[in-house]
Parts: sequence; C-alpha cells; structure tokens
Amino acid sequence: METLPFLLTLAAATSVYLLWFYLLARKLTGPKVWPVVGSLPLLFVNRRRFHDWIAANLRATGGAGTYQTCTIPLPFLARKQGFYTVTCHPKNMEHILRTKFDNYPKGPEWQAAFHDLLGQGIFNSDGETWLIQRKTAALEFTTRTLRQAMARWVNQTIKNRLWNILDKAVTAKHSVDLQELLLRLTFDNICGLTFGKDPETLSPEMPENPFAIAFDTATEATLQRFLYPGILWRVQKLLGIGAERRLKKSLEVVEKYMDDAIAARKENPSDDLLSRFMKKRDVEGNHFPISVLQRIALNFVLAGRDTSSVALSWFFWLVMNHPEVEAKIVKEISAILTETRGNDRQKWLDEPLVFDEADKLVYLKAALAETLRLYPSVPQDFKYVVENDVLPDGTRVPAGSTITYSIYSVGRMKSIWGEDCMEFKPERWLSPEEDRFEPPKDGYKFVAFNAGPRTCLGKDLAYLQMKSVASAVLLRYRLSLVPGHRVEQKMSLTLFMKNGLHVFLHPRTLA
Repeated sequence: METLPFLLTLAAATSVYLLWFYLLARKLTGPKVWPVVGSLPLLFVNRRRFHDWIAANLRATGGAGTYQTCTIPLPFLARKQGFYTVTCHPKNMEHILRTKFDNYPKGPEWQAAFHDLLGQGIFNSDGETWLIQRKTAALEFTTRTLRQAMARWVNQTIKNRLWNILDKAVTAKHSVDLQELLLRLTFDNICGLTFGKDPETLSPEMPENPFAIAFDTATEATLQRFLYPGILWRVQKLLGIGAERRLKKSLEVVEKYMDDAIAARKENPSDDLLSRFMKKRDVEGNHFPISVLQRIALNFVLAGRDTSSVALSWFFWLVMNHPEVEAKIVKEISAILTETRGNDRQKWLDEPLVFDEADKLVYLKAALAETLRLYPSVPQDFKYVVENDVLPDGTRVPAGSTITYSIYSVGRMKSIWGEDCMEFKPERWLSPEEDRFEPPKDGYKFVAFNAGPRTCLGKDLAYLQMKSVASAVLLRYRLSLVPGHRVEQKMSLTLFMKNGLHVFLHPRTLA
C-alpha cells in the first residue's frame, strides 16, 4: 500500500517537471534539447566539429544569427549555469564587447579555470586589475622601441633558423610540418620579446625545450578544466590525479623558468616587456611582485605564440589551394623589393623583409585578414552575464548565464558577408583601386583581434610578423601538400590543425 503514494508522488513530480521543461524548451531557439540532459547529447556527438556545428546552428536561424540553448535543464540551474546564448550578430557583439562592456566580464568560472596558469594576468582578469595592466601594456605597445625589438627577433629567427631548416628540407627532398615550425618560430619570438630569453626551439635539431613542453602541457590541462564541469577538475586537483597532476608538475617547470628570467632581468634590464613591467607600479604605487610578473609574462607568451602561428598555417594552406592569390602576393613582394633593393634578385633573398618593407604589402595583409575571417585563431569566446540584459536583436539574457560569440561563424554568414562568404577572396579587403587596405565599416563584422576595450594591443605587430614570415617563405618556395595528408581542425580554444600542415617545398624561380 505504501508503494502507491510513492508512485503517485513520482508521477506528479515528473508531470510538473515535464510541464516546466516544455515551457523552458519552447523558448529555446537552438539545437534540440531533452529533459535532464538538455543539448549535451548533440554537443557530444558534434564535439569533433564543434565550430562548424555552431555555425550551422546559427545559419539555421536565418539572418537572426543568435540562438539560446540549455545544457542543465533543471529548476534553479537552467537559467544560469546551464544557459547559453550563442550569437554572431555584429550588433550583439558590439553590445557585449563595447556598449555594455562592464556587464560581460570573463566571469568566475573562466577565471577559476585559468587561475593557476594565468593568475590575474591581463587575459584572465577584470575590473581594476585588468585596467592597470591594460594601460601599462598600451603605453609599451605604442613605443617604436618595441616595434624595433620585435623586428630584430623576427628577422634573426627567419634568417638564421627558418631558412636553414627549409633549405635542408628542399635539398633532402623531405617534407616539413609547417605548423610545427611556425609554432616554434613564434614561440621563440614572443619569449625573446617578452622576457629577453630565447628558448631556441626552432633549430635543425628540433630540440625538446622543458619550458615549451611544460607550457604546452599546462595550457592543455587548463583547457580541460574549461570544457568539463568544474566539480570534476576540482576533485582531480584535490586528489592530485589526472590532468591536474600534470598541470601542477608542468607549472613547477614554468615557474622555475620564469624565476630565472626575472632574476636575469633584475641584473641586466633590457627593452623586453618583462623589464618594462618591472619598472611599473600597481594601483597602490607598489612594484609588481614576482608572482604577478610571472603571470603577466605568461599571458603575453600565450597570446603571442599560438595566434600568429595558427593564422599563418591556415594562410599557407589557403594560398596552396588558390594559386591566383599566391601569384598576386609574390608579384606584390617583388614590386616592393624592386623599389627598396633594386633589380638584383639575390639582394631580395639575402635578408628577410624589414618591417618598413612589410608595411607596404597591402594585398598580403588583405590575404591574411581574409584568412582570419574564415579561420580566426580564436574561433569563439565566452562572457559571463552580470545583470539581466536585452541584446540589440531583442534576445533576453539572464544574469548568471553565459554568452558565447562565435567569431568563426561570423565569416560564414551570408547575411553578414554576402553570398560569396565561403570564398577566399582577399579583394574584399581592398579599396576599389586595390591600392589600400580597407576593413569593413562595421568593425564588429571582424573581431579576430577582439574589439572594444579588449582589442588586441599587438594587432599591428602581429600583422607585421605574419607578413614578414609569409613573404620570407613565399618568395623562396612554392608549397605543395604531402599527398594523402588531411588538414583538419583541432577542437580547442585555438584553431590548430589537428594533424599539422605537412608540405613539400620547391625552389621558386622569380621572373
């Protein structure tokens, strides 16, 4: 007899829950949701093509470019922890990144997940902590000395290392993993620029560097924290197992390396970013402590390594598939070098382009921007909603929920970029005369370098580094993909190629 009341109570509770779920689900506009598990099954099924899945969901909205979904359809949680607003609508992104900037910080979950690696560095902080670092960094990034320092690092890395490795591959008729080489090149450059210490990971021997390995391990373990429920990584950290154990050990190596770099800079200050920050003071007028300096430097290394190398990898792949674009790039480089170095082809090849020469490469910049439109290095970003708000397109976002803006999807929306949005077309970035680089009038159609107060400070330097490397490779070699090699996206916060970019190099004959 006691079973009947229990079953009736269970049936009543189930009915109430299903009614509540129905009322919730009818307001959601994204992928299908199920009771209890929400949209998690579809997210799991599409985990290996996550960015394309989001883009398809956004295209399915027509021109709206926004949908809402729920991963925890349970009372009291559904409208906060489990609620996601996904958008690629330029007006919404402007609202999030500029107009209501203070209402959309990184948020507690993001900061908790990245705290051990990035601390309160510029990419993992909000409010006053972020602002003081932003102002300090902004002053440094506008100085000519920083540009000159970057130019020196890029030039010597190309001339003394990259060209040697590529020339040996040509002679031996061996393929190279261009993505791996570019990662090493940008890593050496950003380490040199940030704390004046060259890890020399790019060399013919392709040595393993303890700092680079530990840094990679730490970033991968940190990413896992963000992809899975917070309770999982917190339990692993408490027990000292799994990815958390690897994170702890790798951070010990990273911190030791950083301590040595800081000690060296105290004895012998230079023009690197670390030396500059060591001279600065925080909001209370004190010098930054060593622990904070470590995290400031690591934030810049994280931002400066992966983004440029990943963008260049996709650029070279696209150029290989569009020979007409490649021909225009080589023609433009040749024209600039004729002006600056004369007609002697050997002089063109003796030294990499200096930044003043790279500055003049308009079409190449357009090709790089077009690459980032289709394959942004950071394909999506997340923001926490502090207070209830209404986006410009009328979407209501509840406090405590998350907004994801898909940079990857923006470039794939016909309503934003036109019917030819999937075509690789550098000309869309040029003036009608094709003599000037012209970004879109609506700056929030293109946020590969972020936008608003958090716009990437190193944007101009990143373009110069990418143009220098791209011209150094394309002027000397034609590239061809290794037969059978599959170029696929790796599902991570940065749009790596899953299997690298394996290519053969062929000496280029300049007309």
